[in-house]
Amino acid sequence: MKKKDDDISRRRRVTDYSVAAIEQTEFYCRAHPGSPSAVRRPQLIFRGELWIAVLGPSVEEGIVGIGPTVAAALGAFDAQYLAGLGPAVDPASKAGAA
Repeated sequence: MKKKDDDISRRRRVTDYSVAAIEQTEFYCRAHPGSPSAVRRPQLIFRGELWIAVLGPSVEEGIVGIGPTVAAALGAFDAQYLAGLGPAVDPASKAGAA
């Protein structure tokens, strides 16, 4: 009976994390509607004490943000996503250089 109780407890904990992740992601995306997280909706994974937001085939090959909360992971993901795009070019400074 102990094994069955442990399995139920583990499933309930995973469900709780999943529900919390969905709610926190929705809150973050409403607060940051144009962010890469809101537009691309990375996958969220909970490992140990950290949330991992990943877009791509794996953590090793994708764009990744890691943090102690869903919002922190999504914020880190946004920063990494934008850093991968390169520096923004100001059209006014480009026109002045010509």
